[in-house]
Amino acid sequence: MSSKLTTLNLYLEPSDNRRLASLCGPFDDNIKQLERRIGVEISYRNNHFQIVGLPRNCLTANNLLKTLYVETATVKGSTPDLEPEQVHIAIQEAVALESADSVDDKELYIKTRRGVIKPRNPNQSQYVANIVSHDISFGVGPAGTGKTYLAVAAAVDALERQEVRRILLTRPAVEAGEKLGFLPGDLSQKVDPYLRPLYDALFEMLGFEKVERLMEKNVIEVAPLAYMRGRTLNDAFIILDESQNTTVEQMKMFLTRIGFNSRAVITGDITQIDLPRNQKSGLRHAIEVLSKVEEISFNFFQAKDVVRHPVVARIVEAYEAHELQSQAQKSRSDSQYQLQEIINES
Repeated sequence: MSSKLTTLNLYLEPSDNRRLASLCGPFDDNIKQLERRIGVEISYRNNHFQIVGLPRNCLTANNLLKTLYVETATVKGSTPDLEPEQVHIAIQEAVALESADSVDDKELYIKTRRGVIKPRNPNQSQYVANIVSHDISFGVGPAGTGKTYLAVAAAVDALERQEVRRILLTRPAVEAGEKLGFLPGDLSQKVDPYLRPLYDALFEMLGFEKVERLMEKNVIEVAPLAYMRGRTLNDAFIILDESQNTTVEQMKMFLTRIGFNSRAVITGDITQIDLPRNQKSGLRHAIEVLSKVEEISFNFFQAKDVVRHPVVARIVEAYEAHELQSQAQKSRSDSQYQLQEIINES
């Protein structure tokens, strides 16, 4: 690929000052984000944009500007503001598309009544493909990588295609590093705070009223993991969220609940375990024990797969680097201690 800089001219039509202002963002923030992330320089006058950079980067920026300009199209007489998050996700999709292996996109679009949901990067594409083709799939990685959201989308899609008769969403009710004490209310009110992310995803995809109706008919069930014991789940799409907080016994119990014509997706982040220190995570144990079972897929996400604010990916990377450094220091200390023990014994 040529390393020579090139200049690409782009005219955005129809020329509309409000849409152009939305595209560029306040103080040209959206343009600056494109320049920084893609590695180009962008100048513009009215609807004429000039892009300078490496040929491939210029083409990527050109396509992004066209795509984002479509997003500014007037809806009901008003021009929507283009949010930095939309720009970030569009850039991430474009960069991922360049590096992605050829995958059959037909299987990677999830249709819900609220629109089409598609993977944002190659790892998400592989994750969705594995959910479709495996009875049990694990999605393991940091927050913000779409593990739970895509799993819920796949469950909604399977329900609307009548591939399953119901959706069951569950997670362990474990406090995240703080003691909440006694919670007033009935069972639903006690466990709802733990299950809120699952409700939010359902409401976004199906709408509040439809979710309420399906829950009344038990077509959609949201319950804490403790209520899975003793059940056999047939014709169901089951999602276990926050599985890093299951014990080994709970994970085994959950995996053995799966019945005929059922699919299960288990999501979790092994860097955010809230179990007592003397208990091993059921997710960690399952990765060790089940990694060679062909019918089960494991999908591991990394910081680069985060689809939230770009700083979240850098936060995850910083924590990972710190943890590796701490482990290396501990290993060196242990080695020095063992060496001193040998010297003392001799």
